[in-house]
Amino acid sequence: MPVSPDMAEDLASAVSALYEQAELAVIEKVTRALAQGLDSPLWADLKLRAIGSLRTAIENIIAALQANAVGTVHQAVAEAYNRGQQAAVAELGALSVAAPAIPPGTHAVDRLASALVRETGATHTRILRTGMDVYRQVVAEASSAPLLGASTRREAAERALAKFADRGVTGFIDRSGRAWNLTSYTEMATRSALGRAAVQAHTERLASAGIDLVVVSDAPEECPRCEPWEGKILRLTGPSGPDTVEVEHATEDDRMVRVRVAGSLPEARAAGLFHPNCRHSQSAYLPGLTRPAGPKADRTRATYEQSQQQRYFERQVRAWKRRAAGSIDDADRTKANAKVRAYQGRIRELVADTGLPRKSRREQIDTPARPATAERPASPARRAVR
Repeated sequence: MPVSPDMAEDLASAVSALYEQAELAVIEKVTRALAQGLDSPLWADLKLRAIGSLRTAIENIIAALQANAVGTVHQAVAEAYNRGQQAAVAELGALSVAAPAIPPGTHAVDRLASALVRETGATHTRILRTGMDVYRQVVAEASSAPLLGASTRREAAERALAKFADRGVTGFIDRSGRAWNLTSYTEMATRSALGRAAVQAHTERLASAGIDLVVVSDAPEECPRCEPWEGKILRLTGPSGPDTVEVEHATEDDRMVRVRVAGSLPEARAAGLFHPNCRHSQSAYLPGLTRPAGPKADRTRATYEQSQQQRYFERQVRAWKRRAAGSIDDADRTKANAKVRAYQGRIRELVADTGLPRKSRREQIDTPARPATAERPASPARRAVR
């Protein structure tokens, strides 16, 4: 069966949920610490004295996150790699191509998992720094605002905390220079790594069976980076660039077939194919047997831009849920929840108009205060905030 980064989406959500819990836990810890005794004339002095307690609380959240994340990452990468291998085995079996025994892939899994642990682990220091910086900033702004006659201490604190809740833990820049907040960055990094693991396992498995050519699917709602590679044949090894090659027929000895190759798989991936949200897949190309893909499946009536609009609405739902978690005032919390419902309504309208699938998981915030269920025990990150 074809393999795609999209096949590991559920595995990525298990990792990103841990960071989502940690981010919300920090927001709630900072909010609750600042809200306590906010109307007291000694509030600023009390908050500065309590800064060590807040630091300890955030460090506990990070320690719990780190303890959970390492095992979850390794498990997710191993499963993504296994899915890629099994997809290749199923595909080779359907094509009646003999496949050698499946190698364990332990070294590849360990290498990919370790790289992802390092990438996500680098965010932990930023979590502590952001939480402490916001706490000090709110104390400073809320203390000086009444003296300047600008606003009450509570209003100043609410404004600063609202900004924190909107942004979350920020400061993460990807290779293209784009800025991310903690949860979005972790999800992007994890989806990219797991998709890479699945595609690599599939590629290695095909190569072990003597297959060096793959064909890219024609996917709906394609992005401009992937569109040039749709339906194209790529070589797994060898030089980049288009070429016409002569290869032996997949089932007929001594019969040669001319195949137009668009480039190499590494070349296509470097150009953007199989990015974290990519819907394309690759499958084995057998010279003389594989037929061009049929018309694109009309899964939806949506364009790529509309699919990205849905992603924007989902981010807004999560952002306003963070705002509700970081609200001191009940009225502000009510307004934030109303915004959540409004954006969810816009998602429903878009889904109804375009046929796009609604992925409710992308709208969810795994709030630390939510009671743990019997099926899903509370993680250390969630328990740390209580």
